[in-house]
Amino acid sequence: MTIQEIYDLAIEMGMSADPRGSVTVKKLLEKAKEEYKDLSEKKKKFFDKENFVNPYTDSRILYGDPKKEVKRLMAGIDADVADLLLADRLTQKGKEIDMVVSHHPSGHALASLHEVMDVQVDMYAQAGVPVNVAHSLFEERKSKVKRGISPLNHSQGVDAARLLEIPFLVIHTIWDNLGNNFMKEYLDKKSFETVGEILDYINEIPEFTEAIYGKAGPSIVAGSEKMRAGKIVVSFTGGTNPSKELYTEMAKAGVGTLIEMHVPEDAVQELKKLHINVIDTGHMAADSIGANIFLDAIEKQGVEVVPCSGLIRVVRK
Repeated sequence: MTIQEIYDLAIEMGMSADPRGSVTVKKLLEKAKEEYKDLSEKKKKFFDKENFVNPYTDSRILYGDPKKEVKRLMAGIDADVADLLLADRLTQKGKEIDMVVSHHPSGHALASLHEVMDVQVDMYAQAGVPVNVAHSLFEERKSKVKRGISPLNHSQGVDAARLLEIPFLVIHTIWDNLGNNFMKEYLDKKSFETVGEILDYINEIPEFTEAIYGKAGPSIVAGSEKMRAGKIVVSFTGGTNPSKELYTEMAKAGVGTLIEMHVPEDAVQELKKLHINVIDTGHMAADSIGANIFLDAIEKQGVEVVPCSGLIRVVRK
């Protein structure tokens, strides 16, 4: 496959698994085209035209010729400068790496992380939070995330890729969508009375089983195994965590148990007060699920995958 073909497949799979539905996401692409038409010529030159075909600004080809053929790639959760150097070293030793793929973004894909958070508005609206309330709270949260990311050295990994001449691709929300969809479908197969029953069922997923051996598996961080499960909500996508205020709205909406990749400590304390049970599945393992679904798809096309940087590689038949 070429880099472009891998990238295009990622977009297609991400849109198919998007919690908002592919029809809604396609409307966003059309909206981007309309917004571009209304811009002044001065502003048009700064517009990211990739938004016409890709609704996920945190998933981009950061360096490399899209036409380049990829026979073997390295894929990791936090692949950055060290992993690019590792790819270069493996190539020197005879195991040629044609491209590095990271889940967590670098470059302008990191700088625009706040732009993908809108997916959570629809997710929490589906959970029962009034859409106007969810939208208002996420606008505040997006601003905070943008300010937090702004001082970072976004381009360090991209600069390393350029100097080493190694193609560099990041796939963030797309893989999260796949993991989120997988978890929802998996949990929908059964009914649960207690939080402990949910945890036991989650632990049967190979990525989480492997993470348990590494002391980084799922755990209950709010509530207990004997607590009633109530309404279950999976929150594996949308850039980053919501605000504490949104968790309050979730309690009002009747959410009983929240399944998260990771939960900040201040949010955990708030959720305990609200009597919402929380299962923290573990970040690397949770991210690995969406990654593996995609990597399985490209391996079927003949691309060899070398896992790195926290990726728990599980091949599903």
